Amino acid sequence: MDIASILGLVLCGIVFIFGILTSGGISAIGSYWDIPSVFITFGGSLCCVLASYSLHNFTEGIKSFRLVLRTPDNNTPETIRQIIELSNIARKEGLLSLEERAASLDDEFLKKGILLIVDGTDQELVRAIMDTELASIEERHKTKIGFWDALGAMGPAWGMIGTLVGLVDMLNRMDDPSAIGPGMATALITTLYGSLLANWICTPVASKLRENNAEEVRLKEIMIEGLLSIQAGENPRVIEEKLKSFLSPRDKESWSSESGGEPIG
Repeated sequence: MDIASILGLVLCGIVFIFGILTSGGISAIGSYWDIPSVFITFGGSLCCVLASYSLHNFTEGIKSFRLVLRTPDNNTPETIRQIIELSNIARKEGLLSLEERAASLDDEFLKKGILLIVDGTDQELVRAIMDTELASIEERHKTKIGFWDALGAMGPAWGMIGTLVGLVDMLNRMDDPSAIGPGMATALITTLYGSLLANWICTPVASKLRENNAEEVRLKEIMIEGLLSIQAGENPRVIEEKLKSFLSPRDKESWSSESGGEPIG
């Protein structure tokens, strides 16, 4: 579970409720709940996004919320170690020996690259195939990110629509001065809901999905670079130094301490 995402979303709710309680007390909470406003804001926003996407992409966009709650399995140092291990095997036993090792790998992207190399595919063709695969993965991710961006944009817009509906209803009852205050409050609730939808849910979800996408793309770029280096017959020490450039300063420091400052290979 991604503790940061879960904690952030929960704390947003706590901060919001705390603000209500400190300004109006427990009795004020009921004033912030209005079913027609929920229907207009959330229903209208979702329907607009549905009209903008295919049913499949809409469904996948909704499901992608689960990705924010899970910690991505993107262990860059471990992936680099795997590639260095593969380069050592290839150097000692030849490229064909990698086929047996590929069967034990969990990452389908890395496995596909190894099998292309084992089959004797031209290096430029390997890069083209892997880059196309990576572009396809990134495009799928961007579709999910775009879903939350679109929903976040629709939230405030439909909140304003709900407010205008409420204002029209209030103005039609101006003959009752006592109804003006409650009517205005109810009208503004939809704007509040729209802002909450955009800034509490959609923006954080889209930002986290972007971060996860960037990490996965970077990891797969490391795989491509490593596999092409193995195919080119480069020394495992050279491959290690090349791939270490992708590591953050902290990971580099950890790597050096674990390897005693000497390159693997």
